[in-house]
Amino acid sequence: MTTVRPFTCDDLFTYNDVNTDVFTETFNLNFYLSYLSRWPEYFSVATAPDGAIAGYVLGKAEGRGSNWHGHVSAVTVAPSYRRMGLASKLMDELEGISERHHDAYFVDLFVRESNTNAIAMYERLGYVVYRTVLDYYSGEENAFDMRKPLRRDTERRSVEGRGHAIRPHQLGPDFGGA
Repeated sequence: MTTVRPFTCDDLFTYNDVNTDVFTETFNLNFYLSYLSRWPEYFSVATAPDGAIAGYVLGKAEGRGSNWHGHVSAVTVAPSYRRMGLASKLMDELEGISERHHDAYFVDLFVRESNTNAIAMYERLGYVVYRTVLDYYSGEENAFDMRKPLRRDTERRSVEGRGHAIRPHQLGPDFGGA
């Protein structure tokens, strides 16, 4: 059994075992601290009974108007804790925060086109591929921008017009771009 709780500064000294696969982006310390200070409600950790970090999720709220949404910046689970539903539990936590605390229209995330396991999991959770971001990862691999409408988006407008492709510079400030 694991427990989901808010991420703390002390967790920065023990989370490294979670960031071990090629699909997990590892950011610098300032990145994690900026999220923790700006969007602390969006930074959660799953801990094992012995206190070890089994996984974490971090995100933020961004956008304007009907593009106001929660964004998943990272969700990852340590290899020894995979296939136990932890990623789904962490995603549920972030979606709940997006709905209850931020009244967001949808949640979005970027995932490597080659990460078929993650894509399948997100689809099981109700996400759809909204668009492809060409050469998003280091200019070498495409990303899928996946979205899940939340209660506020009663007409599911956040997923209208699916299936197009853009370049990273076209993301704009409402979607993690410049």
